[in-house]
Amino acid sequence: MPNLLAIPFKKTYPVNVKEAARNYIYAHGGGHPDEFKDDINLWQNLRNDGVGGVVHVDRINSSLLQSLTSYHAQLVSILTKFPANIELEIAYAPAFQQAAVPVTLNNLVFERCGVLFNLASLYSQLAAAEERSTMDGIKRATANYQYAAGVLSFLKASGLPKLVYSPDDEEIPRDLSDAFASALEFLMLAQAQECSWQMAKLSTSTPREPATALTSVAGQYKNGLIAKVAARAASLYQLAAQTIRDASPGIKDLFPPVRTLYGEEIARLHEAHVEAKKAHDIARRGRIAAPVLQDIQSLLEVVQKNLARAERDNDLIYHKDVPASSALSPIVQTNLVSSTIPAALSDPTSLIGNARAIFGELVGWGAKEAINIYNDRKQNLIKERIVDVSSEMQDAADEALQRLNLPSALEALERPIGLPPSLLRKAEEVRLENGPAKIEASIEDVQRLAQHDQAILDEAMDILDNEASEDEAARKHTALNRLPSHEANVELIEKEKRYRAILAQAATSDETVRQKFDEWERNIVELMWSEEELEASIPSSTISSSAAATAQGKQTQVHARALRVQIEALDDVHRAREQLVRRAQALASADDIRDRVVRAAAGFARLVEVTPAMFEDVSDEELAKYDRFLVEIGEIEMRQSGILAEIQRRNELFLQSRKDDPAVKEREYALQSLDLAYHKYREITRNLDEGFKFYNDLATIFLQFKEACKNWSRLRNQQIQYVHFIHTLLTTTADLSA
Repeated sequence: MPNLLAIPFKKTYPVNVKEAARNYIYAHGGGHPDEFKDDINLWQNLRNDGVGGVVHVDRINSSLLQSLTSYHAQLVSILTKFPANIELEIAYAPAFQQAAVPVTLNNLVFERCGVLFNLASLYSQLAAAEERSTMDGIKRATANYQYAAGVLSFLKASGLPKLVYSPDDEEIPRDLSDAFASALEFLMLAQAQECSWQMAKLSTSTPREPATALTSVAGQYKNGLIAKVAARAASLYQLAAQTIRDASPGIKDLFPPVRTLYGEEIARLHEAHVEAKKAHDIARRGRIAAPVLQDIQSLLEVVQKNLARAERDNDLIYHKDVPASSALSPIVQTNLVSSTIPAALSDPTSLIGNARAIFGELVGWGAKEAINIYNDRKQNLIKERIVDVSSEMQDAADEALQRLNLPSALEALERPIGLPPSLLRKAEEVRLENGPAKIEASIEDVQRLAQHDQAILDEAMDILDNEASEDEAARKHTALNRLPSHEANVELIEKEKRYRAILAQAATSDETVRQKFDEWERNIVELMWSEEELEASIPSSTISSSAAATAQGKQTQVHARALRVQIEALDDVHRAREQLVRRAQALASADDIRDRVVRAAAGFARLVEVTPAMFEDVSDEELAKYDRFLVEIGEIEMRQSGILAEIQRRNELFLQSRKDDPAVKEREYALQSLDLAYHKYREITRNLDEGFKFYNDLATIFLQFKEACKNWSRLRNQQIQYVHFIHTLLTTTADLSA
């Protein structure tokens, strides 16, 4: 049994790479899954060969090393094409607790970190397996321990920062943390340094090349240098131990115990003897591996021999005072080792070489996400800064005209009998759409969608309730090392409460729309009447020719014409605005940034992880073509403001000059009432369309939430089944032993 330590592998379990990869490609585009059949099979085979299960002891060799590094290189490539979560459940057991419940995550970065951890484990096991009775064996052990440290360093720098957990992840791998990896890195460096110390010790009895500044004339390392090398080994062991002590309890509990060594001339040898004897006594009483106990026994004998020799020489020859241990200066450290990152990790491209990278022809997830982000930004820009602004301008103009009783006041004056053409067009529009029936049907549709959303949320809660019942039932028979359901599902319950609040708020808005229709239903129904019925319902007004011929009458006609000109100018603004909206929407519909993003992605270095942020410049440049619409909508808004101000001024002059005729007033009121009913009809239908879209979008969110509840519940049930399986296995084994 070796007296230096090796890191055990993190045990993993088989996964169905093929199904998850095919489903992702099918759902997110980029080609048909069959186009990438060879890539998917290669991925599955690489995983099975590298980390697909328990690594047998006879595979601790260069073949497994090649499998692991090749698989890691391909994972780097895969993560440039896929996001971390492709709904592939990956499970790894804690390194030092193989019997514990494995941590399962839908995370390809978790897979990559697990591969790196096992690669470090493999290097440490290769080092520990070396025969260190020869210089060549010690050198190989030193190199492999440094490689193990280098892989752990690479894991901290390149793997762990990208391992981001989802709020739905109930368990996280505590042995894939910075503190855990740092402690193991220091331990690997310490053992590499100890191997270097061993080489230095062997050189004292092995002829060497000509002397250097670090060696004596006899070709041997000086004792002072050996002490410095030993001091650095002790320091590295202390760093490993201190890192473990400083770690959180959950991480600290994962580590096995560590050890340290001591030594120096006369006073130092006295101190070394005390410490070595103390270590020997502890080792005999404690649960220490036999090779370690033998090392301590050998060290104690060496220290005793050297102490006797040094004291004898000092008594007979040197007669020097022996200082107290507290007066000794610290030993200056000499470091001979460093973390060595294997070239296959730092440059995975060189490992793949000219071979096919898995999914090399697939558009990467970062590029696809950049396209999605651009489309979202484009649609938001069109909606928020063009369509919504246009709607707000229309509402503002309608509100201003309604407040001024326009154009009804003009039409009552201009057409004392009959119906204005604008009103006839509006009534015809409502009749063709069967307005009241359309509103009633839309209200029922929105209500049905709201009930459907409520049902989805209830089903999600039923899943959580069933899981809680199963959890409670399992605890009556088996001890479960996890939080009870009512504590573990807090985040899901809080999310459900937020969703309930959204539904309640939406129901209030729905009721407001319903009340609005109840208030205006009679007026909207009037718009369904025939032209003859409408005309009969509107009072007529006449202005005598003598009154029209007066100076006041002529002045009224002048102001009326000027007011009509401004209203027609406002209509021109409305048409220009609507045309602008159509042009912007047409451009957005035809706008496809995919080819440009794909070309930009092809320009990045091979195996570089492509993220959406890399395409910000492309996105900004493409969005710039919509700037002209923003400028134009701003100019139209300024024109409308000016026209409305002029309408306000002209209307005041019109009112001052107009003869106060009750018949005209009555006709104005009737026309205004029907015009306002039309605008309320349009407002209600727009509200219902928004409600329809709102509940459809909410249903998508609720279905995702329900699926998250289902996955969470399934994972919890799998844990119960696993614990039950282990319990049954142990019980059966105990019965067979008995």
